[in-house]
Amino acid sequence: MAKKNKEEKAKEVKYTKQQLLKSKRYVNRQDALTALLNDDKTYSHQDVEKILNDFYKGGKK
Repeated sequence: MAKKNKEEKAKEVKYTKQQLLKSKRYVNRQDALTALLNDDKTYSHQDVEKILNDFYKGGKK
């Protein structure tokens, strides 16, 4: 159960666009993130994955 709480907290952590662009996790998707993310907003990793998945699948129209 403690493991689940740590996972939930990790999902809640928010990062700025600049922090995400410097992250090794998104090194191959920096161009897409530059275009898709707002400078004045923070995102969790879950948010970023959803944005990228929507973008690559054709996303919302």
